[in-house]
Parts: sequence; C-alpha cells; structure tokens
Amino acid sequence: MTVETEVTAPEINRPEVVAELTDLFHRYEAALLASDTVVLDAMFLEGPETLRYGVADTQYGSDALRAYRAGQAPFTRTLMETRITTYGTDYGIASTLFIRDDLPDEIGRQMQTWLRTPEGWRIVAAHVSSVPAARMTDR
Repeated sequence: MTVETEVTAPEINRPEVVAELTDLFHRYEAALLASDTVVLDAMFLEGPETLRYGVADTQYGSDALRAYRAGQAPFTRTLMETRITTYGTDYGIASTLFIRDDLPDEIGRQMQTWLRTPEGWRIVAAHVSSVPAARMTDR
C-alpha cells in the first residue's frame, strides 16, 4: 500500500499545534517521573501496532507496554534540547536529550511519534537510547 501525502511549509509547526503537543509532552514527562502508569498508559495508542524501543528492552503492542510500565520505579532526569515538530494538525514528533541523576555519564535520547486520533493525541511509537556523554559532540 502506498500512501501519498504532502505537507506544505505553512503546515509545519503551526503554533497552535506545537503548543498542544508541547503541553502533552510535559504531561507525559511528569507522569513518567512519577511512574503514573494510568496517565502513561492513556497516552499511548491502544493496540498491537504501538511500539517502544527502550535502552535495554522492547515492547510491541500496548499490552507489553503496560506490563513494562507496571515494574518501572520513579526516577529523575533533566531534559535538554527538547524539540517538538508538528506536520499538519494531526502528526508530530517530540525529541529530547536527557541526563538521569543515576547515570550522570550517559546522555539519553528519546523520540516519540504522536498522532491525533478521535480520542485525542496518542504516542504510536517511541525510542529511548543512551550513549556515553563523552561521545556526544553535537550538542
């Protein structure tokens, strides 16, 4: 199946859409740090297509993601270089770097793909990885 879409320059980063997604990104971050699994689960699209690649784990589908979140303890981190980019009114990407207090020599990287659904914005794919801080040269 081929899907053809065209997003024109004025539709990239429409201020009102960026504001919506930025607010959701910060709500996600607060829920993540508090290990608020109810909020986190609601932010991901329900279904087998949703996926998350973690630093040392992978979840395919919302059931696997819920099981993973159930065992995750609260933690702290500092975000850097957060970028929210939207395409049209229904699609966006949230990207950020972070440093966890318990892993100060690592730079974490996180990307989330968000899609507006009839129920609201949902994360459909996420990726979290880390690299030694000494290897990050383009910050």
